Amino acid sequence: MSKNTRQRFFFIHVKLMMMRQKKNAFPVINPNAAGIDISSKEHYVAVNPSLCEQPIRSFGAFTDELQAMVEWLKSCKVDTVAMEATGIYWVSLFLLLEEAGFEVVLVNARHVKNVSGKKTDMSDAEWIRQLHSCGLLSASFQPDSFTRTLRTYMRHRKNLLDMSATHIRMMHKALEQMNIKLQHVIADITGKSGQAIIRAIIDGCTDAEVLVSLLDRRIKATPQEVKRSLNGIWKPEHLFELKQSFELYHIYQQKIIDCDRCIEKQLYERCDVEISLKAHIKSNKNDLNFNVTNILQQITGTDLTALFGINSNTAAELLSETGFDMSKWPTAKHFTSWLNLAPNNKISGGKLLSSKIPKKKNKAGQVFKMAAYAVQRSKNWLAAFYHRIKARSGPAKAITATARKIATIFYKMLKQKEIFKPIALDIYQHAFQQTQLKRLEKQAKKLGLQLKPILVT
Repeated sequence: MSKNTRQRFFFIHVKLMMMRQKKNAFPVINPNAAGIDISSKEHYVAVNPSLCEQPIRSFGAFTDELQAMVEWLKSCKVDTVAMEATGIYWVSLFLLLEEAGFEVVLVNARHVKNVSGKKTDMSDAEWIRQLHSCGLLSASFQPDSFTRTLRTYMRHRKNLLDMSATHIRMMHKALEQMNIKLQHVIADITGKSGQAIIRAIIDGCTDAEVLVSLLDRRIKATPQEVKRSLNGIWKPEHLFELKQSFELYHIYQQKIIDCDRCIEKQLYERCDVEISLKAHIKSNKNDLNFNVTNILQQITGTDLTALFGINSNTAAELLSETGFDMSKWPTAKHFTSWLNLAPNNKISGGKLLSSKIPKKKNKAGQVFKMAAYAVQRSKNWLAAFYHRIKARSGPAKAITATARKIATIFYKMLKQKEIFKPIALDIYQHAFQQTQLKRLEKQAKKLGLQLKPILVT
């Protein structure tokens, strides 16, 4: 049976089903809706059968075929389109439909699972259309064009950092195979002294005395320790591996600098006024290679780096994921739910069956968790909050709860342009003690007891 015949039979089946529809069916809210089933090579599109003789058609994934799909949807007078977020195959089509003026709803694949029975691409497309026409699909968050560009640069930069770290590990491996213990006596072989010594080794110098002379005076290890660590078993194959890893590491470092220039240019497009930037001093080698703090402060109207656990890099990464407009989330609870930091309460029969957080990754949520992990070692009220939850529920839940707290503050700062005003640690601890005391008094009252203060001398 040919593809056209299968589509014709399926269309007849759909039409019969629509004719048998009951009066109490879901009301149609979007009559001119379309549904698209996305794949890597072929997309199936379904429109309302009353708009077209052949309401389900397939289109290839090449650009000219996507443009033909857009023209066909226009000829069918479609005004809103729903599609699954399948890998990255939806991106090009999403942008084309958006540019053409359609309202595009990108939905989670879990939300459009088909009913049990035979599953085909055509039935999936028609099922998505039916759900969307009844208004049963909620759109996933999609950033604006500016944020989408910034997100692409920031994610690419993170990939470059990961690949750069891979070549650092390969340098460690090559040195270890030659029994060179330089990485054990110097904190970081990518620093000034480590790079000078490795460059000299690659150039053919294996004399420990000469290599030790390249040490910076700030190195804490003694020259004798470094000299002993450089007494190795030199092998040409490992030297070759060290050389290539060293060269690739520096190539990636240059690519990171190039990427940072693009990020800086993108952020400057959002600035209303010229910003006079001071000389940038990096506190961490993975920091952005320009002073991003002042730029973000001018764009957002608040200093996000004042929030505990958030530095300039973290702020830029978060804004590239969430965007600068918090009005897309009505409340902080909606925001933390999107971040996957809020409990997923399942209630049935008045009972809480489960509050387990779904196993899905949100990149912005992961950044907030990293911020919470950094906060735990501090001496502030957020660290006290973390340790309180940790004592009760364990470290994993403490990290999530603290990340949710940081995300809530971040949301309010960005939406209301507020300045972060931290609570003093002693005030927070006193307030918590008073809360505990009230709870104990309530429990004692239920048991017919009364708490009495004890004077400690």
